[in-house]
Amino acid sequence: MTRILVVGDTHVRQWDDTHPALREAIRDADIAIHCGDWVTMDAVEGFRAEARQAVVVHGNSDYTEVRRALPYRQMIEVDGVRIGVTHPAWAGPEPEPEALLHDFPPDEYGKLDIVAYGHIHVPLDLKRDGVHYINGGQGYPSFRVPGTIGWIETTPGGLFTIRIEVFAQHS
Repeated sequence: MTRILVVGDTHVRQWDDTHPALREAIRDADIAIHCGDWVTMDAVEGFRAEARQAVVVHGNSDYTEVRRALPYRQMIEVDGVRIGVTHPAWAGPEPEPEALLHDFPPDEYGKLDIVAYGHIHVPLDLKRDGVHYINGGQGYPSFRVPGTIGWIETTPGGLFTIRIEVFAQHS
């Protein structure tokens, strides 16, 4: 079994300001996915240093240096499970999650099993038309909103489970 952490929208300038429980989850994961909105390269470098294996994309709130250093989207395959990772920069009303498939043209990426994404700060585990969509929510606790993460557990042969977890409440 491979344990994959899905987090995004951490919005920290210094990695040391990241919640300790999130940092522990990153270290516990076999693969740690960050779906964008870090803000600074210090956050990116801290995440990469703590993760056994990191998969990262940039978000719409990231400084220019982060946007230049990180891709907008990535795709990984783990145990036969194909996962697309992105951070859409939607303006106005948010479209349905299926709109994210436009970022992963099938002729270039093949069929995806899961799309992991950031931006909305709301945890989501949804399946539509054979594709699972996961948003870890908000990678930090704030006033009345807990810090949340997602987990994908894969097993060889393309089998997987998804769950959302609260890792911290605002104190």
